[in-house]
Amino acid sequence: MAERIEQRLEDRVPELEQLERVGLFTRKEIRAVLRKASALEYKIQRRTLRKEDFINYIQYEINLLELIKKRRARIGYSFKKDEIENSILHRVHSLFNRAIGKWKEDVQLWLSHVAFCKQWNAKHQLSKVFSSMLAIHPNKPALWIMAAKWEMETQLSSESARHLFLRALRFHPECPKLYQEYFRMELMHAEKQRKEKKEFEQAKMDLGEFNYSEEILNGEMARIIYRDAAQKIKGVEFHLAVLSIAKLFDFTQDLQKEILESLQTKYADDPLTWDYMARRELDLGSLQSTEHTTKQMKVSEMNQREERCCAVFEEAVRAVPAEDMWKCYITFCLERYNRKTNSEELKQKRLERMLGVFSKAHESSLLPEALYKQWLQLLLEFNLFEKATEVAEAATKRFSMSVEMWQMRVQVLIQLKSDDVTQCFEEAVKHMKSKGTLPLWTLWVEWSEGTNSKDDTEALYQRSLHATTPAESVTMKEMYLDWTYRNGGYKKVKRVFTSLCENRPFSLDFFRKMIQIEKEQESCKMLHLREYYERALREFGSTDSDLWLDYIKEELSHPQGKPENCGSIHWRAMKMLQGDLVEDFVSKYTLLQTGHL
Repeated sequence: MAERIEQRLEDRVPELEQLERVGLFTRKEIRAVLRKASALEYKIQRRTLRKEDFINYIQYEINLLELIKKRRARIGYSFKKDEIENSILHRVHSLFNRAIGKWKEDVQLWLSHVAFCKQWNAKHQLSKVFSSMLAIHPNKPALWIMAAKWEMETQLSSESARHLFLRALRFHPECPKLYQEYFRMELMHAEKQRKEKKEFEQAKMDLGEFNYSEEILNGEMARIIYRDAAQKIKGVEFHLAVLSIAKLFDFTQDLQKEILESLQTKYADDPLTWDYMARRELDLGSLQSTEHTTKQMKVSEMNQREERCCAVFEEAVRAVPAEDMWKCYITFCLERYNRKTNSEELKQKRLERMLGVFSKAHESSLLPEALYKQWLQLLLEFNLFEKATEVAEAATKRFSMSVEMWQMRVQVLIQLKSDDVTQCFEEAVKHMKSKGTLPLWTLWVEWSEGTNSKDDTEALYQRSLHATTPAESVTMKEMYLDWTYRNGGYKKVKRVFTSLCENRPFSLDFFRKMIQIEKEQESCKMLHLREYYERALREFGSTDSDLWLDYIKEELSHPQGKPENCGSIHWRAMKMLQGDLVEDFVSKYTLLQTGHL
């Protein structure tokens, strides 16, 4: 092993001598590079290899390359690249190849090599990397797409890109993304050929020796890909994706028409088809801007286009009366309303249109649950309080088992300072029983704290402990403890704590809160702290090493503490803690003894 390391370091000598000779590095820096290289080389020659050692070595060499690049720019020296950079580049490629040979399954390692090749323009090497990577990872469509894009955009080889896509589709015959990118590539190739032909014609050159197929120029290859894919891939999303790609090219009108007709034939009842058809109206028949186009004319034209969109949506909700269809319609109206405009008239029309659509969807009992919240926010924003109250009540009737709906209704009543808040809370918990009602109870007690008497709030806290599930009651116990201390003081909170300790479960924060309260007292008693720590350790002593350490610290630092107790606490911790927590406890305890914790 030592001989191999010695040989590799000797191989570096020519490039290092050149670095010193041309003034890019000093003698001292060269020695530092050799020392570092020796340490890194040793790590990758061991019997047990670690991926991190290869990554560190590669990163060091890349940093060295970057430093040389900066030094060259600073002194304006650009010679001897073969002897210096190429030697380092060759070494980095070798390191990557060794690492990848050992950890073939690590895709990130392959991608790091790809990125390195691209950064240093190592085209020949990159071609090999892609070839090897795809042989090992043919099951990842994204890698095929990356390789094909590189062939198309960097190597300017549409033939190689096409070959890669065809190979990829043999492995993934129903992958929508592969078909989309293959479709895009063929249109890019057609566009490139169209530009070339136009340039030759403008230069009045003879096109005899160039074979420009009219079919390829018109995107016929892309049409074949689309037809093949449409037979294998079901769903409107794929058609919309290829349609949006086709729209990027100005020679695809016939192709767009075919995709659109297929969409309307196969997926006439799909909300996404209707959504696309409606939104199309925004782009159709736009006004040609001239010097005489006034602001009012532009506003009027935009309003007409939006009205046309809504007319299609109105037809859609009649043809496909479903929640998803109404959701598309409302989403469109919300998007238009949120668009900036200086026209108050247009803003008002958008608002009226949007609120109208919300009402229609609600009346049809097809407004999705998630959209009620947005509707209520809008109604409150525009001071339509009566309508907001009515909508909130209707929402809880329709979704009577939804905590979110009840929360929303209560929040509306609280915001309006209604007298019906308590009644609404009562109705909510009656419907919901106990499971999942924690958000309602936290909202109720928080509201009560600022509205009702202390006695009423305390009664509500006590009621919540029995009304929530055991797991959810943990949060209510923490809140109850905190509220009692703020409103009843130390003696009261101590009584409540003792009372709450009678019923499991608890959270660690529940005990830590009580420990913190005790420590805030002027006459903080170690006797009480021990009680709280012991209670906490009964529940969490096997799963929390920090709790034991805090207990030990308390015995060491408190004026009434007994340092002689630390040994028995340590012994108990070692017996109770599970798994790796013992090791964690021992290391932290050692630091504590040496005064580093």
